[in-house]
Amino acid sequence: MVRNEDRVDVATQQTVLVVDDDRIVREVVCSYLQRDGYRTLEAAEGSAARSILAAERPDLAILDLMLPGIDGLELCRIAQTTGRTAVIMLTARGEESDRVVGLELGADDYVVKPFSPRELVARVRSVLRRTSDPRPPQEVLEFDGLTIDTTRHEVTVDGSPVRLTARELGVLDLLARHPRQVFSRDQLMERVWGYLSATDTGTVTVHVRRLREKIERDPAAPRWIETVWGVGYRFVP
Repeated sequence: MVRNEDRVDVATQQTVLVVDDDRIVREVVCSYLQRDGYRTLEAAEGSAARSILAAERPDLAILDLMLPGIDGLELCRIAQTTGRTAVIMLTARGEESDRVVGLELGADDYVVKPFSPRELVARVRSVLRRTSDPRPPQEVLEFDGLTIDTTRHEVTVDGSPVRLTARELGVLDLLARHPRQVFSRDQLMERVWGYLSATDTGTVTVHVRRLREKIERDPAAPRWIETVWGVGYRFVP
């Protein structure tokens, strides 16, 4: 189902796919998103959502983890193959393991039910602002075997391309552009995620760990991203 607000030019709208088997949740979330100017798509189960992801390539997908058929985690994996669909996970389960798995699959954020529709829309706005940020081209950063090109979303280690999620690249770019400066988890949340929440700083830890696994020659003894115990992280050029 596609819902559009007539007062907004569809060509300029960003599209958000809402996937949840609860009709009321879909209607409420879509209503709030439309008020904020977004075009919305809906799916009640995983197979329909997969078809919409392939055909429409929405800018962002809000995915409930518990779905009939294909679950939200598999849809998150599928969304990464489109190359442009950001993901916010929506789940009634608050266990850290669920959040970690989703984040490791490339999800950009998560919201635990019950949630505030206004907060969810704010997070949608933050994620889309970051993933579609029209920043002017920036110079390529080059270190000993590590090259970072945020404009092209390209990172190479020893000449080999490394695939990073948008958030992983955001963390790496921020740290690398401020060498040896220590950033706390709260600062990284605010600068990269666009908001600050005391309950979400574990998200930073997950992204840093995944980032190290992708760019460090030995993630257990990181060369680039150093932990400053009790404070945060810094990039060592």
